Amino acid sequence: MSMDSAIWNSLPMPAVLIDAQDTIQDLNPAAEGFLNASSKAMRGQPIWDKIMIDAPLEEAFRRARDNGTPLFVNDVDVGTGEGPPVQCTLQIAPVADVPGQMIFLVSSRELAGRMTRSQGVKSSAKSAIGMAEMLAHEIKNPLAGITGAAQLLSMNLGSEDLELTDLIVEESRRIVKLLEQVEQFGNLSPPQRKPVNIHDILDRARRSALLGFGAHMQIIEEYDPSLPPAEGDADQLLQVVLNLLKNASEAVDESGIIRLRTYYEHSFRLRRADGTGQPLPLQIEVIDNGPGLPQDIQGDVFDPFVSGRENGTGLGLALVSKIISDHDGLITVDSAPGRTVFRLSLPRAGKETLKRYEETL
Repeated sequence: MSMDSAIWNSLPMPAVLIDAQDTIQDLNPAAEGFLNASSKAMRGQPIWDKIMIDAPLEEAFRRARDNGTPLFVNDVDVGTGEGPPVQCTLQIAPVADVPGQMIFLVSSRELAGRMTRSQGVKSSAKSAIGMAEMLAHEIKNPLAGITGAAQLLSMNLGSEDLELTDLIVEESRRIVKLLEQVEQFGNLSPPQRKPVNIHDILDRARRSALLGFGAHMQIIEEYDPSLPPAEGDADQLLQVVLNLLKNASEAVDESGIIRLRTYYEHSFRLRRADGTGQPLPLQIEVIDNGPGLPQDIQGDVFDPFVSGRENGTGLGLALVSKIISDHDGLITVDSAPGRTVFRLSLPRAGKETLKRYEETL
């Protein structure tokens, strides 16, 4: 592979090369994912038939080509025919020394927003969970003493006063259960990573939900059957999906609908503060048509003790966030009245992982 080809294939954003007749000459891998089509199939196709832009670009594009100058277009809706339009920033520039040829770069604002919202989740959750674990350990000991004292007092009390000591015991035990949930974070073992079939996990979670908390729900599957195996811990990922399904079932009424959607996103890559990165192409979405998350907690919903439900502990989504972070994955949420989407982005199993797993079978 030449250096030019390596650079072209490594570009993290969709890039399309078009000729003087506005037909597609080439796509990089990120653009193949964005358009959900191969470079071979798209060559020779008119660019404006394959990328629909909600803005009058033709005249500005013509001037950019004639004058050999770049064109920048911010915050426009870009459609591909494969789903709803996505808000993007476009960068169009002439190719040096090739008259009429232009390169077309698409930067998805949705992906950028997902990354920005997620950057602080892991560190803030880790700090809050550490403090909560310490407090849980310190609180459980005096609670045991309070419970024991109340039980001793109850032995010499009349029926009216017994109600008070029973309340003390009941509430103390409830707090202990809450503290035990907090301690789950520290006790959760690192994921035992193996190649896992995402759809097997989703099917197990769906069946469990329909037999229990989601018996009143309609759960619709929208799977991409061509997805390769993910790299992760099947039991922990099942716990994540069950938690998201439970949240969704509690958010909607009996006529509610939950959709489980999977797809492959070539261009999605997690970049860390130290400059390293990892592709996270496997996408799982849990979508419900409930009222949506309260506006005041949407940015903090994965933090411990943040809950949108009355009497909720705010620990379920924090645990989900921790598990996905331990998998080097990403979880984000987009919520509006009538549509809430929790999206998991996971790494695919590498060749070495697949080989080691096959050798153990």
